[in-house]
Amino acid sequence: MALFHTTLREKILYKQVIKVIAGLYNFDLNHIIRLIKAAELAGASYIDIAASPEIVTIIRSITNFPICVSSIDPIALYECKIAGADILEIGNFDIFYKKGIFFSKSQIKNLVKETQRLVKENDLCVTIPHILSLNNQIDLSISLQDLGVHMLQTEGISTKNYINQVTKLSIISSIYKASASLSSTYAIAKSVSLPIISSSGMSALSAPFAIYYGASGIGICSALNSFKTVSEIYIYLNEIVSSLFFLQNYCNKYEPLIINSIKLSQIRA
Repeated sequence: MALFHTTLREKILYKQVIKVIAGLYNFDLNHIIRLIKAAELAGASYIDIAASPEIVTIIRSITNFPICVSSIDPIALYECKIAGADILEIGNFDIFYKKGIFFSKSQIKNLVKETQRLVKENDLCVTIPHILSLNNQIDLSISLQDLGVHMLQTEGISTKNYINQVTKLSIISSIYKASASLSSTYAIAKSVSLPIISSSGMSALSAPFAIYYGASGIGICSALNSFKTVSEIYIYLNEIVSSLFFLQNYCNKYEPLIINSIKLSQIRA
């Protein structure tokens, strides 16, 4: 199903979506504004903030940058849509896992149906809980596609305790931190045609792998917690933007050559 937001639709087409996640329970307006300023400067795609109509109203009054709100409360999502949110998301479950609260496939589908009853003609994204088995994640994704959801987000085991200094990330450690989300992304992308945002443990090093595994973009959150200023956040986001841009150019340049080489080898065989 095509997205309503035309700018985001274009970035999904080119697999260059970068979602900056402020946090489900982050109500620090100054911090959110710093993230948005950095995201706009770096060329990120949209900001994901807490489902607070008051915050959405303030943010919308100062920028046209696309706003996503996350909640498990359909009424809160509806109120944020009225306040100016562009994308509604049922997800970002980390805070609930810590409290021993988990969501089943049926609960998530019911949340989707209730949200759809309240909100019409608005892009809807759903996070696929990593606590579900891979088969159940796939089944849920197919059901959500049938229900008319516009995007999916994959997640992995919380990596906040593992992210220390971003400058010390190696390729191996970066992929390890994102491995659960990447595995889900790969499996789900083979089963549905919906755009997938790969989140949890993403970095400039792992972002291209997410795209290679079938994602249309990545979500970045924990890695930004180390930075305090707009400049620092911008520099890090710009690295991710550049990594996806490089991947796109590389594929455009070399993929046809690789395909032709394969065809020639098959003909000769």
